[in-house]
Amino acid sequence: MKLTFQKAALLNGINIVLKAVPSKTTMPILECILIDASTDVIKLTGNDMELGIETKVEGNILEKGKIALDAKLFSEITRKLSDGDSMVTIESDEKYNTTITCDNSVFQIQGKDGDEFSYLPYIEKNKYICLSQFTLKELIRQTIFSISVNDSNKMMTGELFEVNGDSLRVVSLDGHRMAIRKILLKDTYENTKVIVPGKTLNEISKILTGDNEKEVQIYFGANHILFEFDDTIVVSRLIEGEYFRINQMLSSDYETKFSVNRREFLDCIERATILIRENDKKPLILQVNDNTMELKLNSSFGSMNAELLIHKTGKDIMIGFNPKFLIDALRAIEDEEINIYMMNPKSPCFIKDEEETYIYLILPVNFNAASV
Repeated sequence: MKLTFQKAALLNGINIVLKAVPSKTTMPILECILIDASTDVIKLTGNDMELGIETKVEGNILEKGKIALDAKLFSEITRKLSDGDSMVTIESDEKYNTTITCDNSVFQIQGKDGDEFSYLPYIEKNKYICLSQFTLKELIRQTIFSISVNDSNKMMTGELFEVNGDSLRVVSLDGHRMAIRKILLKDTYENTKVIVPGKTLNEISKILTGDNEKEVQIYFGANHILFEFDDTIVVSRLIEGEYFRINQMLSSDYETKFSVNRREFLDCIERATILIRENDKKPLILQVNDNTMELKLNSSFGSMNAELLIHKTGKDIMIGFNPKFLIDALRAIEDEEINIYMMNPKSPCFIKDEEETYIYLILPVNFNAASV
């Protein structure tokens, strides 16, 4: 096999598939990137058996073939080669001895048989939806912070993708909060529900350009999901099982409703968190009155009090929250004014718009009223 590339194109391809290369594995072949030039296109593939990424790279095929190269080594060598428009040549013989040449640098490394590499699973392209790269990137950004990083409950480490006719609902929750985003699709599709691993969505959002003009096709298989965009495909195993009954957690009842300027509220909370260190569990106390909301926070470093103007209907309430949860939700919303609904100091609060295109549910925390 003999191929030539521009360094920038090769490095971009490596960076994309590197996201699917496992750091630890019992199968050494999976620590490699597959270079497949056995047809008229050059494809790079990374696969950790849960997540697989394949991307096409522009280059010249002087001799067809395929080879698997140690991902870490291959990526570091390519990164250190001359910058700019330098041409990189990759050549391997029948014993998988591989030479990487660029300008005055020549590296000799040992490759592996490309046929031993695990190919991405085949997925039938019957059930699918289509949306813009920008929309998918935003959906992930606006919900991913609510997944659990702890594996004790597998469901919470993924996000629910629920297609219902011409709408897509994306849900994440971690036991303390929930994020829901709902968008209208351009067409009507077959109803489906799948749970996509958070790791997959995190990696996809890093690859997506976020271009509103470019589309992503999402195909749903029995056990896998496939994302196809630009010259890249991402295949991921789905999380099996029945997702939580979301609709039962959503209530339209409230005793207190108020609207507040989102930016002012966010700035106020961020100022308060200056007084909190990493493991500090100090709550932010909200005292909601008729036209004002008082924010109070006490920690071992000091205290902060602030007041914001609000429009309120219903009862006054004093309630405590983990300030980080409020910050995450407020950063994900773009509305200038937001509506917040509360029942009592022990029930979840809801931040949502009239059409419910977004709903953020946050559980309050207990606090000692005497110490406020």
